[in-house]
Amino acid sequence: MARWHTIGLRAGMSVIVHSSLSRIGRVEGAAATVIASLRTVLGPTGTLVAPTFTWQVTDPAPSRVGIPDVEVMRRRAAVPTYHPDLPSTGMGAVAESLRCLPGSMRSAHPQASVAAIGARAADIVRRQTLGFAVGPTSPFGRLHDLGGHILLLGVGHDRNTFLHYAETLTPNPRLRIRRFPREFDGERVWVETLDVGNDNGRHFPTVGREFEERAGIEEVMIGDAPCRLIPAQPLVDFATRRLTELLHADHSHDSLDKLRRA
Repeated sequence: MARWHTIGLRAGMSVIVHSSLSRIGRVEGAAATVIASLRTVLGPTGTLVAPTFTWQVTDPAPSRVGIPDVEVMRRRAAVPTYHPDLPSTGMGAVAESLRCLPGSMRSAHPQASVAAIGARAADIVRRQTLGFAVGPTSPFGRLHDLGGHILLLGVGHDRNTFLHYAETLTPNPRLRIRRFPREFDGERVWVETLDVGNDNGRHFPTVGREFEERAGIEEVMIGDAPCRLIPAQPLVDFATRRLTELLHADHSHDSLDKLRRA
């Protein structure tokens, strides 16, 4: 963990980490050691953030509309309602360990929360709209405005949520529906909101690689894991322009295909 300075980490930074602990290799103390070493480098004026998404808080029968049958009602009733202590799923051991730290704060979105600890934690997690949960009115937007950084620790740009943030700024983003249960005045109801869709590796790896080449981002090995530290604002500026081009090309191609089939 002594190589954080080599990658560019400095005291006072606000950093969101996307990570794969298994890619690093054997670490004495596992995720807790990784977090402790990062916090030491960032110091008391720095802030460490991690996505703590809860994919278990989602509709198990999204294609079923109208009045549900008994089986669908049973499956939906088994979906947990979000609360700050609900474990994160699929985001890795480092993110879950950060969420559990004493003093860690968490945003309130049912599916797309983040956890943060440090000087700016309360500011970063304070606001997150239900719709477009990774957009400007979210912890990602606040990190962007604060001049934050993205640490990709053993993962690629397909795990870089800031590229979803950039897509919310494009004229014609790909869209999807988020659906989750919420408690209102003691009543459990299902809520539907819009957000940007999944990239599924189509454009994000390309956009991330192109930005790294232009910005001269250097990869550093931490244990066995390739790592990059990326400034959020320049990435978002580049990615918004590049995704606008790529999504426009997709739309033009789809329109041409429809004309050919007509």
